[in-house]
Amino acid sequence: MALFGYARVSSDDQDLRVQETALRGAGCQAIRSEKKSATGRTGRSELQVLLDFLREGDTLVVTRIDRLARSMKDLQDIVHELKGRGVALKATEQPIDTGTAAGKAFLDMLGVFAEFETNLRRERQAEGIAAAKARGVYKGGKPRIDPEAVRTLAAKGMRPAHIARELGISRGTVYRFLPALSAPPKGSAADPPDAGTEHLDDLLT
Repeated sequence: MALFGYARVSSDDQDLRVQETALRGAGCQAIRSEKKSATGRTGRSELQVLLDFLREGDTLVVTRIDRLARSMKDLQDIVHELKGRGVALKATEQPIDTGTAAGKAFLDMLGVFAEFETNLRRERQAEGIAAAKARGVYKGGKPRIDPEAVRTLAAKGMRPAHIARELGISRGTVYRFLPALSAPPKGSAADPPDAGTEHLDDLLT
């Protein structure tokens, strides 16, 4: 059985030597290191090289699982890939070793707690929305702009400023959906304001 180490820090000013020393002490025959954020696997070329190289019976060793992944979904994807190829995962500073029953159980427990936390977050969000609706202050997401509604009102002869007021959008947005028009200079006769409404139209845009 061959042991291969993976070390990672998030930024260039962090030092990889502590992790590399620990991995060598754990018996790793080769170590791949990189300075990359672990928000995802994209761009983590050293990790991908290592994952491509590992063979059945090998063990991937990290100091802590957050060096390998920063989200439970990412970790589960990597573990699933390793398991399918007969590769074990081990952490030197945590009781994780998928080559043992106890190590597998601990990793499964992490997944259960992560799912539990996600469900709690969703419940709290739903409760917050329900409470806001009960108080009459929940407005939901921003309404989608209907280009056809803009064109329909324009076809009826409504001016851009009035269309903007009617649909609750800016005049710039109106012009964007009416390519035949171009936004006139402010105060020009192309879109004259109604008497006494010039400042109101400016506030509505």
